[in-house]
Amino acid sequence: MDLNSASTIVLQVLTQATSQDTAVLKPAEEQLKQWETQPGFYSVLLNIFTNHTLDVNVRWLAVLYFKNGIDRYWRRVAPHALSEEEKTRLRAGLITNFNEPVNQIATQISVLIAKVARVDCPRQWPELIPTLLESVKVQDDLRQHRALLTFYHVTKTLASKRLAADRKLFYDLASGIYSFACSLWSHHTNTFLQQICTGNEAAATNSLERTLLSLKVLRKLTVHGFVEPHWNVEVMGFLHAVFERLKQFLECSRTIRAENVCRDRLEKTIILFTKVLLDFLDQHPFSFTPLIQKSLEFAVSYVFTEAGEGIVFERFIVQCMNLIKMIVKNYAYKPSKNIEDSSPETLEAHKIKTAFFTYPTLMEICRRLVTHYFLLTQEELTMWEEDPEGFTVEETGGDSWKYSLRPCTEVLFIDIFHEYNQILTPVLLEMVHSLQGPTNMEDSSAVLIKDAVYNAIGLAAYELFDSVDFDQWFKNQLLAELQVSHDRYKPIRRRVIWLIGQWISVKFKSDLRPMLYEAIRNLLQDQDLVVSINNLVQSVLFFLNGCLPVDDFEFRTDQFLPHLESMFTLLFQLLQEVTQCDTKMHVLHVLSCVIERVNMQIRPYVECLVQYLPLLWKQSEEHNMLRCAILTTLIHLVQGLGADSKNLYPFLLPVIQLSTDVSQPPHVYLLEDGLELWLVTLENSPCLTPELLRIFQNMSALLELSSENLKNCFKIINAYIFLSSSGFLQMYASDLCRSFCELLKDITTEGQVQVLKVVENVLKVNPVLGPQMFQPLLPSIFRGIIDGERYPVVMSTYLGIMGRVLLQNASFFSLLLSQMACELGQELDQILGNMIEMWVDRMDNITQPERRKLSALALLSLLPSLNSVIQDKFCGIINISVEGLHDVMTEDPETGTYKDCMLMSHFEEPKVTEDEEPPTEQDKRKKMLALKDPVHTVSLQQFIYEKLKAQQELLGEQGFQALMETVDTEIVAQLQEFLQGF
Repeated sequence: MDLNSASTIVLQVLTQATSQDTAVLKPAEEQLKQWETQPGFYSVLLNIFTNHTLDVNVRWLAVLYFKNGIDRYWRRVAPHALSEEEKTRLRAGLITNFNEPVNQIATQISVLIAKVARVDCPRQWPELIPTLLESVKVQDDLRQHRALLTFYHVTKTLASKRLAADRKLFYDLASGIYSFACSLWSHHTNTFLQQICTGNEAAATNSLERTLLSLKVLRKLTVHGFVEPHWNVEVMGFLHAVFERLKQFLECSRTIRAENVCRDRLEKTIILFTKVLLDFLDQHPFSFTPLIQKSLEFAVSYVFTEAGEGIVFERFIVQCMNLIKMIVKNYAYKPSKNIEDSSPETLEAHKIKTAFFTYPTLMEICRRLVTHYFLLTQEELTMWEEDPEGFTVEETGGDSWKYSLRPCTEVLFIDIFHEYNQILTPVLLEMVHSLQGPTNMEDSSAVLIKDAVYNAIGLAAYELFDSVDFDQWFKNQLLAELQVSHDRYKPIRRRVIWLIGQWISVKFKSDLRPMLYEAIRNLLQDQDLVVSINNLVQSVLFFLNGCLPVDDFEFRTDQFLPHLESMFTLLFQLLQEVTQCDTKMHVLHVLSCVIERVNMQIRPYVECLVQYLPLLWKQSEEHNMLRCAILTTLIHLVQGLGADSKNLYPFLLPVIQLSTDVSQPPHVYLLEDGLELWLVTLENSPCLTPELLRIFQNMSALLELSSENLKNCFKIINAYIFLSSSGFLQMYASDLCRSFCELLKDITTEGQVQVLKVVENVLKVNPVLGPQMFQPLLPSIFRGIIDGERYPVVMSTYLGIMGRVLLQNASFFSLLLSQMACELGQELDQILGNMIEMWVDRMDNITQPERRKLSALALLSLLPSLNSVIQDKFCGIINISVEGLHDVMTEDPETGTYKDCMLMSHFEEPKVTEDEEPPTEQDKRKKMLALKDPVHTVSLQQFIYEKLKAQQELLGEQGFQALMETVDTEIVAQLQEFLQGF
């Protein structure tokens, strides 16, 4: 591309590409895409975006295309890579002048220079760093700033490289320029401080920007530029200087107005200082040891004493608390239980920590956290009154909550209390004891202090297990506090219900739960939405065991049932009243917990919810996370309704259809829960409806995804097979077989077993047509057996499938045997002999008793026979049969006779205890299927006897005796013992 002739054309097309008219925009974008690989195109772009007389939008677009081109075509190995000659010209042009007047474009240029540096510096671009170092010294403000901006982005990019050779290059670079970077930062910092003292805010703002950039450079060099930075005097000198500079900058904040631009940049610089310390501690904990004392003194002084009053701001407090927390929790500073196993560095750091965290210091930190930082602020109380749902969302983990002060203080409290619980437990208990008895409603500060102390007791629940008799506290005080209806006591009611939620999995007697349920119901009946939402939505979860494993505490249904109707009705009313998605999700989660806990006993009360969910689903079209909550509720609802869930199908099946259709955008959010709902719907379905069958059209695309949801997909396929094998397989068997053939080409061993289990279930349900439907898969299974498949679990499944074919469809097995003889070019008898020999040899791969009995039955089905190969393998067949007898035969202690424990004669509805889940419709179908399965209907003992007798009649006594002599005498003796009475 000729630069002179092309510049005008490219400029014209770039101008068109900035148009708002799509008819102009689209062709221009297509043309630019075609030029991306043209030689000289990026030289033209460089000329355009460095020409300050052109339109800013055009220059901006030129920079973006240049930057994207670096990503795609700069490396030598890239397709359509730029020539070395053009790259040399571009590198030179990029650092000719650092005089870009537009900030946004200057930033993009700096980023793209850094991208080139990542590939080429220092080997192909040795002049870059020296040029930058010279340029940051110039007196021209604009050039100095742009060079410093580029210096930062280049340093940041090179610091991020992780290969050993790249790390070595960065270490060399850091060693060479660190002294200069320190002096540059020191110069700009001193200049800023002088200008602030003289009141020249405009000049100070410019200097502060350079201070910020030079500090960003130093941060990357300090944290990533040295293997053992504590040996470098300049590095440690800089880090020690950080504390003094922080104090100076914090003092400066007193004199600068909050709304001033300089104030915003000043706070950013202060935060960057703390990031230097945090990053250095994270990357070099032992090098940080000399800084532990100073860091703790600094952070504690500003956060927990009067020193910080009037100058600290929220983000700075968060950073200081993070610094304390990282030092307290740092594993590098924790000695081993056996002190002799600890390194000297660890012991030194631990010694410094121990010396600092004395009893007075810890007590002051604890008291200050609880009585100052834990207090609800006036802003929070106002928000609670004006927007209770919004307040609840913030409290339970909204985006702004994650980065706010409150969670940070709570985490610090938990970490310090865990580390120093023996010292702090008496301090906290004394605070609790001082609050016993009624609280003066007129004293708002007393109410807030009690709320804060109760918060601390909840956070430290596990640590206080042996120190607090929570049951007595609940009965003697907390329960009464829940019943105080005074409006000003709302914070305490809210905190008490949360506190009980924290303790219920730690220490709470089962006998007290009915009292607790009554208290919860009373709170739910409170018509004050502010109280209801905050007290209940986040707390009932704990009581109903919704987010804790069953093992954490005993949930007794009989205790909860008297409250079920009123509780469910009130929660449903709350679900209708609230408006925010997050709150509705929370309430739905609680309802799901209730349904899951009481199971079938929910049936009389769910009609209102069943009627409401379709409306809520429609209203939540734009809120996929709320729809996920609805899916979870439906899962528990279907499980609770059992076969009656078929009445939900007009709503339920379209929901499943949408959630599992990968061509629909919402599937990204809904697929996992949608598959779970699909599965439980099938498991609880009494029959296969045309609509339920039609949904399976979604499965083919799901199998192609080969995602983590594949396991549930196989469970769904199996559920269809158990539900109605004939109707389902007639419609979908050929599609399934094709999908399985594709899957087996590239799938994990676990996935392979899942596919094979589906085939095994098909043969179990339909032994006549099943082998024909999945015939394309059987040759590879047969081949896997005779080749001795190396994975035991796969081999076991192969033998299970082949056992079904051999035992229940002998004619098809003969056809398969002939096919394999033809494919492998071997005699039919030879292949049969190889299969039996491998079967006998790999019998130990089969661990399931059902499959072991199946193998015995299948091989015995080859008898009686005059076939020399079968007679040659007779010994192995008898060995497997006796092994099978050992697996399934149990001795009757009264009669001394043996019986097959796997035999089933009739279907019995299992007796379900209160703690057990009732059987699903699928469980019942599997039981009925077992009544037709030879494994459960044929006595192995009887079958062996009949087959041996038939073989004896075929060969005659002498011939049969000769055959039996091939079997080990010990095996024969065991066989005779099992066959006593026949």
